[in-house]
Amino acid sequence: MPLAMNRDVFITCAVTGSGGTQDRSPHVPRSPEQIAKSAIDAAKAGAAIVHCHVRDPESGKPSRDPKLYREVTERIRDSATDVVLNLTAGMGGDMVFGDVENPLPLNPRGTDMGGATNRMEHVVDCLPEICTLDCGTMNFAEADYVMTNTPGMLRAMGGMMTAVGVLPEIEAFDTGHLWFAKELVKEGVLKSPALVQLCMGVPWGAPNDLNTFMAMVNNVPADWNWSAFSLGRDQMAYVAAAVLAGGNVRVGLEDNLWLGKGQLATNAQLVERAVTIIETMGARVIGPDEVRARLGLTKRAPRAR
Repeated sequence: MPLAMNRDVFITCAVTGSGGTQDRSPHVPRSPEQIAKSAIDAAKAGAAIVHCHVRDPESGKPSRDPKLYREVTERIRDSATDVVLNLTAGMGGDMVFGDVENPLPLNPRGTDMGGATNRMEHVVDCLPEICTLDCGTMNFAEADYVMTNTPGMLRAMGGMMTAVGVLPEIEAFDTGHLWFAKELVKEGVLKSPALVQLCMGVPWGAPNDLNTFMAMVNNVPADWNWSAFSLGRDQMAYVAAAVLAGGNVRVGLEDNLWLGKGQLATNAQLVERAVTIIETMGARVIGPDEVRARLGLTKRAPRAR
């Protein structure tokens, strides 16, 4: 197939994530103030969208506290830097089983199962322009952990996102997730054209080889908007691969801590590197206003005090 390179590319920066990376790099932000500052720095470096989780400010462990999301949201919106805000809605589906002979009861350490309304509480409160919808259940690398998103849960959460005017970013970790996303659009739960993030190299989802990547790309409807990323040292290679295949890109400390061998990165540095790659390829990095026009987003004003 001929190349269909994207000439007008937007960058998403995944600022902190929910993985156990808080003690692996001093640059992984923990507090709402640190997360907002890192997001703003990434926007100044060229990211049009910032994708935010929150963490316990003291321990750095992932959190679903709506107050922390509200503080991050207000700090970003109150800043002088324009950026599209994308909050995760992927938390609250964590199931950790007992051992292989006694899977039940569930292990309370790590299990965090919330209902649809509970998982959407911070989205309804903060009204970001975008929030994520992890479009399937998946085994991760841990032995007894399952990321749990049933079809019923996804229909409920997707319907809530559509009802409050927040654009779902479909997180697709395998081709079946794209299949179900298309069904959600067919059913009218999600609107078309949809927005997709292709998540490559996450154990045990879609491996990050190019054949699998192109299978994922070819399963995205032609009129949908999409981005892609891979983990660790492959993050920047996938900047180039996504642009060549016609998509947009995601970088950030959620997916990769390193700028080079022995050199820990900041979010701004990862965005700057992505900008260099994109512009060297002859494409243009677009800003938040152009992203809003492309995706049909409405900028949210700071909350009235």
